[in-house]
Amino acid sequence: MDVDSIIRRKTREIHVGPVKIGGDAPVIVQSMTSTDTRDIGATVAQIHALQEAGCEIVRVAVPDEEALEALPVIKNQIRIPLIADIHFHYQLAVGAIKKGVDGIRINPGNIARDKIAEIIKAAKESRTVIRIGVNSGSLEKDLILEYGGVTAEALCASAMRNIAMFEDLGFDLIKLSLKSSNVPMMIKAYRMIAATTDYPLHLGVTEAGMPADAAVKSALGIGTLLHDGIGDTIRVSVTGSPVLEMPIAYGILRALGIRKTGAEIISCPTCGRCQIDVAGLAEKVAMALAGRKKYIKVALMGCVVNGPGEAAEADIGIAGGRGFGMLFKKGVSYKKVEEKDFVPVLLEEIDAMDKEQ
Repeated sequence: MDVDSIIRRKTREIHVGPVKIGGDAPVIVQSMTSTDTRDIGATVAQIHALQEAGCEIVRVAVPDEEALEALPVIKNQIRIPLIADIHFHYQLAVGAIKKGVDGIRINPGNIARDKIAEIIKAAKESRTVIRIGVNSGSLEKDLILEYGGVTAEALCASAMRNIAMFEDLGFDLIKLSLKSSNVPMMIKAYRMIAATTDYPLHLGVTEAGMPADAAVKSALGIGTLLHDGIGDTIRVSVTGSPVLEMPIAYGILRALGIRKTGAEIISCPTCGRCQIDVAGLAEKVAMALAGRKKYIKVALMGCVVNGPGEAAEADIGIAGGRGFGMLFKKGVSYKKVEEKDFVPVLLEEIDAMDKEQ
């Protein structure tokens, strides 16, 4: 299937602050802070780093009243919508809504129905979006018994049960997630819910692990669903700094042709012909272009013989040899560059190209 033929599932349109989700909006990239929300300085600093890396919506944990009181202070210092993540304590959800967050995330399975009604009442008054977060690690016990364990069918049943409860209470500013660390289960659950309802879906493989594992699991889980046309927002869960999630998330979107954003770096795996440090070069260029918003495809090749031809579709690149390389644009040789000048010359040319556009 050609990427140009990917047709996204049509979902309801909602707004999380100024960010549109669903409808004809692009797939939005989200993350969650790993800081203690009560440490306002550290949390704001991490959100600023996420903003610069491309994060478009951020979520923070709200475990107690002190974290609750920090929310408006944090919100006033950031540029992207703020989501409050609540577990168990409905009062914190109501309080977060009243503090002016742009949305909340709850798992209705661990909050009593009468307390859910209190949360919805507050959300109605302020038009605050609620994400129903179904998770394989906190599935309702009766559904585990009914479906013979934690299954995709049980996750979908939990989501549909909660949707029915929210709709009975007259609330439909809903976003859904059905997360699991089991990739096939996650894919199946999202496919099932996508065939059942048109609420916007937030995709993610939960507890995906360290960066390499998280990249693999997320590319398979999130990428497969996006290729199916399913998904309105995504989050790549990485153990460690959430800033590490951004290049993986945007890499998935670029690979599928869904969003042409940032720098796509094409670099060869190297072979016996390679006479330059391609890995080091790629790392330096990636760091220099991190957080870039405008799309550009950059090729970094270790072979002056095949490099330009192999990266003919790149906007710009270097094909290196012993002590020198050829800078090329659109596969055509442009000028000879000494190895020590690869990075500065490449960045200078990219800057010039940006100004020409």
